[in-house]
Order: sequence, then C-alpha cells, then structure tokens
Amino acid sequence: MSNAPLYPLTFTPVYQDYIWGGTRLQDTLGRSPETAICAESWEVSDRPEGQSIVSNGPMEGTPLRELMQTRRRDVVGALKADVDVFPLLIKIIDANKTLSIQVHPDDASAAQHGGEAKTEMWYVLDADADACIYAGFDTAMTADAFKRAIDDDGVADVLQKQPVRPGDVVFIPGGRIHAIGAGCLILEIQQNSNTTYRVDDWGRLGADGKPRDLHLDAASRVINWTDTASPMQKAERLGRSTPGREEWRLLSCDHFYLGQINVSAPTRLSSADNTFEILFCKAGTARIATGDTVIDLAPATSCLIPASVTEYTLSSVDGETAASIMRILPGPYYMDGQSA
Repeated sequence: MSNAPLYPLTFTPVYQDYIWGGTRLQDTLGRSPETAICAESWEVSDRPEGQSIVSNGPMEGTPLRELMQTRRRDVVGALKADVDVFPLLIKIIDANKTLSIQVHPDDASAAQHGGEAKTEMWYVLDADADACIYAGFDTAMTADAFKRAIDDDGVADVLQKQPVRPGDVVFIPGGRIHAIGAGCLILEIQQNSNTTYRVDDWGRLGADGKPRDLHLDAASRVINWTDTASPMQKAERLGRSTPGREEWRLLSCDHFYLGQINVSAPTRLSSADNTFEILFCKAGTARIATGDTVIDLAPATSCLIPASVTEYTLSSVDGETAASIMRILPGPYYMDGQSA
C-alpha cells in the first residue's frame, strides 16, 4: 500500500438484487447494473457482503477495507480514528415494490440484545405521484396490541403513512418501525450495519416461492413502542449562502449530517476538524479540485473526500448552471451548528 497522499476517491458501485427492485437505476440514473432488475447501489460501503473498490487514481483497485486497515486516520480523521470499520454506508434504493415492514436496533438495544445498531435517513430522489413511506406509529402501541394487528393483517393500519415527493427528507432512528413504499427512488445514509428485523412482508413470497422469514421476537425487543413523532424533516437554509453558493442543512443527528449545496461559482470548502465527507451529485456536473486532482461528478455519482484532504474547491462544470451536491459528514460533531 502506497503512503502517497490520499485524494478524493470514487468507487465502483456495488449492485444488490432483491425481489422488490426495479429498473430506475438504469432508466432514471443511467447506471448499468449487471441484472435487469436491481434494488440497490451501495455507493460507499465497508461491508463484507458488498465492498467498495476505488475506481480512480493511484489507489485504483484498492478496497475501502484495506484503506481502513492501513490508512485509517487519513481516511476518517481524528474524530473517528477509533472506529474499526468505515462508520457510514451510503446507498441508492429503487423500491419498485413496497419493502417489508421492518425495524433496526438503536445503539442501546443493540448493546443489550445484539445485532448492529442502525439509524438511517432517506432523501427522496424521485417518486411516483402516489408514492409513500411508512414510519412510526399513529398512536403509542404495546407489544400485545401490535401482535394483534399482525394476526389481523392490519400492521399498516397502525403506522404513520406519509406521501413523499422528490426532495423530501425522512429520518429513521433505530427502533422506528418503517417501510419504503413502492415507487420511491431514495438516497439512504445509515450507520454501517446490515441488521434488519422483518415484521411483515405483505404476504409476499421469496424467489424460492416461500414466504420470507420474519423476526418478530427480535423486533419486539428493539421497537420503540411510543414512537409517534413525524419522520419528515424540514430543510434549513444556512446563513453562509452567497452569490454562486446556496446551502441548506437537511438533517443532523448523532451519526451523520446531511447538507445540500448548490454551486455555480467556485467555492472553497474545508475540513478544519479533520474528518471525512461524502459528496453525492444530485443534478448538474460537479467539479472537485484539490492539488493535482480534478474529478468531475456526473449526476447520481458519489465521491469520498478523505479526512487528510483538508481543503478542496467545488464548482459546476457548466458555470452558468448550478450543480446540486449532497454533503454527508459524520456525527455527532455537526449537531452543534458549527459550519461544515
């Protein structure tokens, strides 16, 4: 492994084929997954079941896992230097069919009952006119009442059902029961976890023609039974917006921060506190420049800015049309209102 300075890294997408997937990755985003039906693209992943491989520059062909083992502080910075794996997992999800009703443990319940904690959020990239999500309860529940709803095929009736449209932001902390509805194309940001407890699968059969497994006992131990808060989040326009640069805070929690920045004029960004960030180009073509490295991010592509890259310039390739970029940073530092 070279000790040469790191630079903005792009990765080969890891495509996942699940039974509820569709063709939006090809039709809407212009991707080329290996299968006609594709459910997810793992954009930045340090998972054994889907490992990101660098696709640009001198590190091309290097797994993110190897970078974490040999260059951890350069990758994640001082704020996350004690982590063993890259702390976030970034996905694009094409829900051609409604996903199962499910729940993930939060930090406390994972520590008590096992599994990997998973708090996540969804940014809606595209959605059918009637698309919706399910998240949280209409009214506080008990385990017994919930079991009766399952037995009566009425689980969806006790959940909050929210219509969604492009640009919506949905927060799913661990313990919040949820399902992505059919017709949603979503950018998902989550803790690095793959623990899912399936509660109900809408009577669906798996690829083998049999019902998929449910995990009711495990789910009952981690569900937040009093969770009736709205999952929908409101964007906050930041005061540092200037001509040629508009910026919003979309969500901030213990585990990650999501912002959106629209740039037409070149703007210089820095990571003064030595942490990584991930950029996802939503619209236009974004140009990232630092040192001798220049990367153009087409729409629906991602880039990891390692912590050792402390400053870079972000601009639009077409200077007259703004590029719209999602900025993902680790928490909890960015909860405190400090500039990102």
